[in-house]
Amino acid sequence: MLINLFANSKPLFLAPMAGLSDLAFRRLVKRFDCDVTISEMISSNALVYESEKSLTMLEKDKSERPFIAQIAGSNKEIIKKAVEIINKEENIHGIDFNCGCPVNKVIKQNAGSALLKDLDNLKSLLDIIKTNNKVGTTSVKIRLGFNECEIEKIINSLNELELDFISIHGRTRAGMYSAKVDYNAIKLAKSLAKTKIIANGDISYENHQMVLEQTNADGLMIGRNAVGNPWIFSQIKGKFNEINKSEIILTHFEFMCDLYKDYACSLFRKHLHEYSKGLANASEFRNEVNKINEPKIMLNTIKEFFDATNY
Repeated sequence: MLINLFANSKPLFLAPMAGLSDLAFRRLVKRFDCDVTISEMISSNALVYESEKSLTMLEKDKSERPFIAQIAGSNKEIIKKAVEIINKEENIHGIDFNCGCPVNKVIKQNAGSALLKDLDNLKSLLDIIKTNNKVGTTSVKIRLGFNECEIEKIINSLNELELDFISIHGRTRAGMYSAKVDYNAIKLAKSLAKTKIIANGDISYENHQMVLEQTNADGLMIGRNAVGNPWIFSQIKGKFNEINKSEIILTHFEFMCDLYKDYACSLFRKHLHEYSKGLANASEFRNEVNKINEPKIMLNTIKEFFDATNY
C-alpha cells in the first residue's frame, strides 16, 4: 500500500547504516520522533541466494511505519528477484536502491557508488525496481559523484524515472566520510529534480536548520549523528524533554538482547563507545565493557557508569 512519506513537513529519516541501523536501533529512534526508518543495506545477491539469513534484515517493529527496505547490487536478474522477494513481505512501504556506498568490497561488485560512473546502467536497474515494486515507493540514495561532483548530470538522468524521492549524501565517493559536505550541491540538485530531495551528510541538531534553509530539501536523513544520540530526532522537532539518558541506553541494550541474545554484549559495544564519548572516565569504561560478555554484568556496568555521570 502506498504510504505518504511526506505527511509530516520536512520528515526526518534514519539513514541506512551497516551494522548500526538494525531492528533494535530503529525501534529505539521511533520512540524519539524519527519519521521514516530504512533497513540496513541488503545485498540483492545475499537476499536471493541466502534468503533465510537476509530475510531477517527485513524484519521490522510495529512502530516502523513507514519502513523502507534498501537493496544494493548490479545484476539485473538478481535485482528483479530480490524485489520479488520483498514484495512477499508484509508492512514494507518502499524499496530504496543504494548507489552511494563507498566501501571497496561493494565497489568491486560494480554496486553502490560505482553505479554513479555508469548512469545508463543505474537507470536500467532502478527501472527494474520501479517496474516490479509492489510494496510502495521507489527511491535511490546517491552521492554527488564518484571522483568529482557530477550532481547536475546525475539528477538530469534520474529525472527520467519519476522516482518518489532521492536522498543525497553531500560528498563524492572519493570524499568517503571525511570530506566537507557540499550542501550547495544538494541545493543545485533540488533546483533540478522533478521529485523530492532528502539531504544527508553530517546533519546535527546544531546545523539542521541551516541545512534545510541552504538546500531547500524536502527532508533530512541523519546517520552517524544519531548513533550515541538517538534522541536527535526529538531534539530537532523541539519535543525532547531532558530525561534520564541512562534509561534510554538501558532500553537500547534491552532491545539488543531481545534481538541478538548471547551476542548482544559484543554487538552493543560500538554503541556504548558513542554513548560514552566525551564523558569522564570514558576510556576506562570502554576498556571494561570490551571484556564483558554476560548481559546482567553489562547491564549493571552501564547503569553504574551513566548514573555516576548524571547522564
